Amino acid sequence: MRAAVVEFVSGLNLHGITLAGESLGAALALSASIDLKGRVSRIVAFNSYDYPSGLERGNWLARFIITGVRLPGVGPVFASQEPRPIMRAVLHGGFVDKSKLPEDFLTELLRSGRRKGYSTVARAIYRSLKGFTRARYRYPEVSAPVTLVYSDRDWSRPAEREHVARSLPAVQRITLPRTGHFSSLERPDDVARILLDAAAT
Repeated sequence: MRAAVVEFVSGLNLHGITLAGESLGAALALSASIDLKGRVSRIVAFNSYDYPSGLERGNWLARFIITGVRLPGVGPVFASQEPRPIMRAVLHGGFVDKSKLPEDFLTELLRSGRRKGYSTVARAIYRSLKGFTRARYRYPEVSAPVTLVYSDRDWSRPAEREHVARSLPAVQRITLPRTGHFSSLERPDDVARILLDAAAT
């Protein structure tokens, strides 16, 4: 995934860009910026998913499902089963205000999940999450200034957030109160404001 971001930016010969992402996207923005040195002017990382067992921290159902997806043999079966109530319950583990999970967003996730080959890719991502944890060791190589945003109820632990912040050479830290992992869904106006402020600096 990181290679795809690098290839896209390099292929279009883009410069002065802002890389922004949430969760896995935040970790990708940070790590891709290293390979795009000189092309990235700023990074905005929301709730960077670069620690072990993230989604499983949401609730017991998420732990059960994700553990099952990773297992050999039965993993593909778990990965292909996404009933709406189960998907909703798993995602609720990333919200403080569970009413902020839009039903049309859930519908789109389920529609995408029925595409051919989706469950294979999803399972591969769940099984390779350690790569995002290892990416933290490259964060000192990030050269662009970073706006590092964490929700106060994110899955990451305070020590993990501190580790990321200390690894980055130029960082502005923001905390979103009363918010879970999916800040762009739970506090879209705040996320938009932070992105606009970052683009203006």
